[in-house]
Amino acid sequence: MLRLVARGLNNTEIAETRGLSPLTAKTYVSRIMGKLGVRDRAQLVIVAYESGMVTPGAG
Repeated sequence: MLRLVARGLNNTEIAETRGLSPLTAKTYVSRIMGKLGVRDRAQLVIVAYESGMVTPGAG
């Protein structure tokens, strides 16, 4: 999920790639944000890059 958010996908797009409902994808993203202590998707992307989970330019 974190990688998909970092790639810029919205909840509907995440849901489509994972075979989930958009509401379920939204719930997952919200829970990840809560566990990592971030307030928005932008901070979530920063965490993904800083942790090395996502690298710039990686497709």
